[in-house]
Amino acid sequence: MKLPRRQFLHLAAGAAALPALSRIASAQAYPTRPVRLIAGFPPGGVVDVFARLIGQWLSDRLGQPIIIENRAGAGGNLAAEAVVKAPPDGYTLLMVGSNNAWNVTLYDNLSFNFIRDIAPVASIYHGPAIAYAKSNPGKVNMASGGVGSSQHVYGELFKMMTGVDMLHVPYRGGGPALTDLLAGQVPVMFDTLATSIEHIKAGKLRALAVTSATRSEVLPDIPTVGDFVPGYEGTGWQGVGAPRNTPAEIIDKLNKEINAGLADPRMKARIADFGYTVFASSPADFRTFIGAYTEKWAKVIKFSGAKIY
Repeated sequence: MKLPRRQFLHLAAGAAALPALSRIASAQAYPTRPVRLIAGFPPGGVVDVFARLIGQWLSDRLGQPIIIENRAGAGGNLAAEAVVKAPPDGYTLLMVGSNNAWNVTLYDNLSFNFIRDIAPVASIYHGPAIAYAKSNPGKVNMASGGVGSSQHVYGELFKMMTGVDMLHVPYRGGGPALTDLLAGQVPVMFDTLATSIEHIKAGKLRALAVTSATRSEVLPDIPTVGDFVPGYEGTGWQGVGAPRNTPAEIIDKLNKEINAGLADPRMKARIADFGYTVFASSPADFRTFIGAYTEKWAKVIKFSGAKIY
């Protein structure tokens, strides 16, 4: 049977619209089963803590379990690679953070391109590290959680901007580095505020400065590094990412729910307890932020000469 041209065009247009309608319907129904949120570091650290915090919020809002999977190794690259290889259907997400941006420059042989292969979903927080020390004059060994860790990179920015020649002493993680700092084995460390705040309040560590552009609300009497080194700013951040080509409708739905959590007074108070500030954004703005952050810190990492092969 030969269809009239107008009827044929109407049917063709309807058929073309079906995939778009199917995607929208899928996004509206999403999620219909548990979602994995992969964290690139072991349980108990700041990445794991925020994965569980945002995971519980999303589980309550979306009505499905958010399963936190800790896949530690290679500075978070093992977790990123797992998400890059996952189906782009919204059921495998990644806790993204400063480490992913640094790894772009630190590692030469990654099997993926973080900027290209991970779609930004939503940011969660940003906040300072803190420079602190035991009183041990005459030594300038700088402890860190390893090459490419936040403690290392923030210290390298300080060295680059001041010309101070501190000897980098890398440890197998921030925990062992902090233990030796508390014991007086090393005098200086740039650490995340979340892991140091209680030691500072207890008088076990002497806070020298925060690395953010403004003072921390939880340590208002501690100056910023920028007070002494104009232009210095080092802040870490975390957020959520998804595999490239994840439907925009799903990304937008996740972004909306995460931003609703960041506006909740209880969530804001919990983030503030760690010394951090809520950082809400759209997926597009988060992508722009990640690109600029990656470019800035690439210069610092190249200055330091650090490379991981």
